[in-house]
Amino acid sequence: MKKDVKQPDENDVKIPNPSDEAVENAIGTDENPDPAAEELSATEKLAEINDKYVRLVAEFDNFRKRVAREKLEILLTAGENVISGLLPVVDDFERAQEAMLPVDTDKAIIEGVKLIYDKLIGYLQAQGLQRIEAKGLALDTDLHEAVGQMPAADSALRGRIVEVVQNGYTLNGKVIRFAKVIMGN
Repeated sequence: MKKDVKQPDENDVKIPNPSDEAVENAIGTDENPDPAAEELSATEKLAEINDKYVRLVAEFDNFRKRVAREKLEILLTAGENVISGLLPVVDDFERAQEAMLPVDTDKAIIEGVKLIYDKLIGYLQAQGLQRIEAKGLALDTDLHEAVGQMPAADSALRGRIVEVVQNGYTLNGKVIRFAKVIMGN
């Protein structure tokens, strides 16, 4: 069965067919755009793209510098835990040397301990370890930790460090152990 297709007749409402010109006007395009406006728009786009490029290059350069700085810091402090663990051994060597001096000890033993100590200190210094000087100086809380006070034998030592209980150390400029000191009053 076929459906009857109704033929349009004169009384039917006709939908006007828009012309191509009307469509172009509706979407806002002109056949003859203003060349000055187009040139300005292209110049603005070029300036915007150039600005984005310059910012991206600067951001990448900052990233590259930050990564290089972080790598250098990691390399400089990579052995901090190992070196910090060796500091008590250095302290024991120093105490052993002090204990052997007043006792009648064979010179070969004293010399052997000194050679081992010097070798260990030499290696640690090559890695960037430095002892914090303290005795006779004013207290610097960035380097020293005051653990006590005692009467100063000389008035010049009042308010200064009179004794070092435990040596402090820096590794490549970073304090890894504060010097424990006694202040004179």
